[in-house]
Amino acid sequence: MQNTRVLTFQKSARMLFQMLFWIPIVAFSLLLIYNTLPYLSFSKDFSFIEERSFLFQSNFYNACFYIHISAGALCIGSALVQFSRYILKKSKAIHRFFGKIYVFVVLFLAAPTGLYMSFFAKGSFWERALFMFMATWWFITTLNGLTTIHKRNVIAHKVWMIRSYAMAMTAVTFRVYHIAFFMFGWNHLENYELSLWISVIGNMLFAEWVIFRQSKRYLKTFSI
Repeated sequence: MQNTRVLTFQKSARMLFQMLFWIPIVAFSLLLIYNTLPYLSFSKDFSFIEERSFLFQSNFYNACFYIHISAGALCIGSALVQFSRYILKKSKAIHRFFGKIYVFVVLFLAAPTGLYMSFFAKGSFWERALFMFMATWWFITTLNGLTTIHKRNVIAHKVWMIRSYAMAMTAVTFRVYHIAFFMFGWNHLENYELSLWISVIGNMLFAEWVIFRQSKRYLKTFSI
């Protein structure tokens, strides 16, 4: 009886943690998508574009920018349903459909354009190098996620897609940190650089922590 109560409490606590974890992720993801939409008016009256007006004189950079922000929003939107156990159990077809969208967009649109734009990113050489790493690692993790599921290695697929999603979410976490540091009075450049590094490293470490936790749970279940 006592063991049943403990298991029920653990299950309830896990569900509560998942809700507290996913609600802000969904909210901030949808907010990012919403804030991206005005750029698709192709107006030049945005501070990001005005700061880089000389870059936007290039048709190629222009195309990469609009492809990248559209692809990024599509990736984040499609990824929201990928980690839902309910959807995976009820309809694997939905999971596959949005998974194919996510993989295609990352490999052929978001990561390549992100890599090109990283050469012109704001900040020092190290910030540009970090953007290059992000685009490359995003591509690699997504590609590995694709190849492992083709080999029917579901566990490896999930591990690589968690890492891929962590890179996709840097667009969200960066803005959260940027707003937080702005409220503490950090100047723009220092805020930008710190938010970027914390977002990338923090997301990668968090992804590895999630993978470690899930692997322990899997091994415990398997041993039983």
